[in-house]
This record gives sequence, C-alpha cells and structure tokens, in this order.
Amino acid sequence: MSTRNCQGMDSVIKPLDTIPEDKKVRVQRTQSTFDPFEKPANQVKRVHSENNACINFKTSSTGKESPKVRRHSSPSSPTSPKFGKADSYEKLEKLGEGSYATVYKGKSKVNGKLVALKVIRLQEEEGTPFTAIREASLLKGLKHANIVLLHDIIHTKETLTLVFEYVHTDLCQYMDKHPGGLHPDNVKLFLFQLLRGLSYIHQRYILHRDLKPQNLLISDTGELKLADFGLARAKSVPSHTYSNEVVTLWYRPPDVLLGSTEYSTCLDMWGVGCIFVEMIQGVAAFPGMKDIQDQLERIFLVLGTPNEDTWPGVHSLPHFKPVFSSKMSSADV
Repeated sequence: MSTRNCQGMDSVIKPLDTIPEDKKVRVQRTQSTFDPFEKPANQVKRVHSENNACINFKTSSTGKESPKVRRHSSPSSPTSPKFGKADSYEKLEKLGEGSYATVYKGKSKVNGKLVALKVIRLQEEEGTPFTAIREASLLKGLKHANIVLLHDIIHTKETLTLVFEYVHTDLCQYMDKHPGGLHPDNVKLFLFQLLRGLSYIHQRYILHRDLKPQNLLISDTGELKLADFGLARAKSVPSHTYSNEVVTLWYRPPDVLLGSTEYSTCLDMWGVGCIFVEMIQGVAAFPGMKDIQDQLERIFLVLGTPNEDTWPGVHSLPHFKPVFSSKMSSADV
C-alpha cells in the first residue's frame, strides 16, 4: 500500500489543476523529422523570465538574432557580490536535508533572483562525495528547458555548494495536493515534458538512473524539470557494466532488481511508465514495502512471472530464484 495520502485507484479524476489556463505552459511539437522533441539550436534561444520560467522563442523573421541575454551581470566594483563566492547568496529557509547535503531556498545578492542552494558537507578524510562531482560535471554541460539549471558552484574548505534555479515544488508534492489522480490534461503536459527532457540527455549518452516524482520539479507555470543527477552516468556505446544499486525501489525495472548490470535508456523508461501510472491513479504502481523480493512479486503479480519462453536468459540473472515461479503459480490457484 502506498504511503501517499490518496483517495484510491477507483476515485473519479477531477479537474484539480491550480494552474490558470493563461499561465499554463504551452508545448508544441516541431516539424523536424529527426527529433520531434527539440527545435534546432539555431532557431531557439533560451532565456529566463522574472519567475524563473524558461522561455523559448524564435529569431525574428528578418534573420537577425534577438539581443543576447547575459547569464551573469558584471559587478560594478571590486566590492560588489560576485558569482562563485559564498557571501553572494543569502539563505532564506531550509527546504530539506539528506545524508550528505542540505537544500536551502536562497537569494542571489548579485541579481536578486531566488535560487536553491544545495550545500554538501565535506569530510576531511573522504573529500568531496563522488555523487556531487558527477552531478556538477554533468549539469554544467546541460542546457534545456526541462533540465534544472545549474547557476553557480561554490567550493570552500568545509562545503561544496551547488546553486540551482529555484523551482517551488516537485511532482510528489503536487500529487499530494491533488489526491486521486491528476487531471488528464496535466498528465499529458507533465509526461511530454518528462520525455522531452529525457530525450535531450539520452541523445547525449547520459542516463538519469534515479527517476521518481521527488526528482521532477514543477514550476508555478507548470514547467517540469529533471533534477538530482547524483546517480546519473554518461554511458558509452557499447555500454559498459554499471551498478544495479540505482533507482529508488518503486521505480526500478525488474531486470535491474534481478541483478542485471547491463542496461541502457530502458532503465529510465521503466521509471517513466511507473510515474505515468502514478499520475493517473494517484498511487504508486508497484509500492514495495519490504525488500527486492517483495518489489519483484508486486511487479510479477501485475505483469506475470517471466520464464525462458517469455524472457530468454531470465534464469541466468544473479538474483533470479525459482521460488518466484512457484509463488506466482500458487497465487493463481
């Protein structure tokens, strides 16, 4: 049973959207035959509006580019706040705390914009966590409307701070506010943006590896952004062997649960399917409560137990046990 406070699977879906129609993000498909998700780079400019929403607009019909928007403004004097300095940001309130980092809502003293400050505590013996290094290095090269924007990196002796654009909620909190399932229009809106963001990183040979509603940020205009790239990996072709200790249990695909370490974009796509179901019905698709075996049994009860005929090679996976087949067979009787 899901821990989410909801009305259940059979609740009637009601229009619970709080986003006004005139402010809702409008998503249009492009005419490109190569990539239906993105416009060519020479036709699209990306800027940030006053409310942190990303805006895409075409160049003018005359062929001249619109004036470029500088990401950072130059300080007026040597004493002015500068990017890359800890005292350039003011902490406003704590948003959350994890095992190695604390996230604050903050404000930039350089341009007055709201930001999210992910403050990572450094251990003298262990140094900088590899997940933080991985997240910063990947996000520095990712610029897309559906990927959270990394503004700045601040490194001191005690902490490493990643400065992100501020987005006021995430999909998990949004679904908590609208139990029983989201309005179909919003499901389509969020799903399209999720797929568009994944298409962008997958084309750059990057796997997110930790898709879940908590890592999908939602702006006040309905714009969805992929966040938390601490488990992300840049993959090669052909793929290397990866860890199977990835993705929160509820959104982990069965082959990885069974111990497979060779996977590709399908790892993220399984998570997309689970999130899609959760947005529709208001509860998680496979909310395992105990361990990997419990999670697998929940999946097999819905999708059927695999065998060598339906899934060649499944018996050779490290964590496959014949008990799965016998349990599912007895459950059907």
